[in-house]
Amino acid sequence: MTADPTPMGKPSPTPLSRTRIEFPSNALLLSLCGPLDSHLKQMEERLAVSLHPLGNSITITAPEPQTKKVQQLLESLYAALEQGHAVDQQWVEKGILKLEEEAFRHTPLPDCPELAEFVLRTPRRVLYPRTPRQAEYLQALSTAALTFAIGPAGTGKTFLAVAVAVTHWLEGRVARIILTRPAVEAGERLGFLPGDLQAKVDPYLRPLYDALHVMLGPEKVERMLVRNELEIAPLAYMRGRTLEEAFIILDEAQNTTTEQMKMFLTRFGEGSQAVVSGDVTQMDLPKGQPSGLVQAAKILQNIPEVAFVHFTHRDVVRHPLVRKIVQAYEQAGQSRKTLSGKTDH
Repeated sequence: MTADPTPMGKPSPTPLSRTRIEFPSNALLLSLCGPLDSHLKQMEERLAVSLHPLGNSITITAPEPQTKKVQQLLESLYAALEQGHAVDQQWVEKGILKLEEEAFRHTPLPDCPELAEFVLRTPRRVLYPRTPRQAEYLQALSTAALTFAIGPAGTGKTFLAVAVAVTHWLEGRVARIILTRPAVEAGERLGFLPGDLQAKVDPYLRPLYDALHVMLGPEKVERMLVRNELEIAPLAYMRGRTLEEAFIILDEAQNTTTEQMKMFLTRFGEGSQAVVSGDVTQMDLPKGQPSGLVQAAKILQNIPEVAFVHFTHRDVVRHPLVRKIVQAYEQAGQSRKTLSGKTDH
């Protein structure tokens, strides 16, 4: 009688297969692998496979069904590189997520039919939506006079809005770009910061400068500021003005009061377009102070000309760890709501 090699009650281990994939270009293969093979290590950790690069090939060691999926992912990322896209850690993470959700397409994400039409070309960067929600956002920005983008950090709410503003300005559709934020103190006191008023508010506006520098370069941004084609200022500076032929972005809108939000929404005039972005889970308003963003989302939701796009942790395109952190906070928030509901009853 032959002994059963598998211990009783334990399933037989899934047999591993080895598949070697060859790629035409060594240079593109290096980009596919990432710095110090970081992209391959990312896939190995997340997908429980072994990837071994050698020469112009990668050998996949994994259970058969997983091998085919990983091969599809590698080939898709390589195809994106062939088309001139810069595949980075975030792009790899999106590909892994699509595998996990069993919704992976063979073509690279930016070339999916529903996303391809939304390519934005700025002088220093070609941008495209990396998630279907970002494609929905760009669709809204192309049609709506007023768009609300609500969701967690790292989903591209502000960055894509700035990119659209830049393309509109380059095409002559608007005469200037206006970027604004409420200067709300996030635990620190403005009065204790060194410098004059401009120096005190600059830290709040720095992310907007950074986004513009990525797309236009510091020199062009400075020229636009001098010519009044670009304005970056605290929200309080908008009071009493009528902003015509401008692309206006209100960032960190969760920190506006009801009065501030109403003031902003009544500023833009003929030929202007406005975007309001914010994360309602990161409010720095005084305790008990209602958020103008939350209230506006309720008050304006039935106006056809106003578009609302809601992002989630699945749309985070920063470091993969950011997506996990946002997801953890979302789950914690849901747990608190559930517990609160039970307590109320």
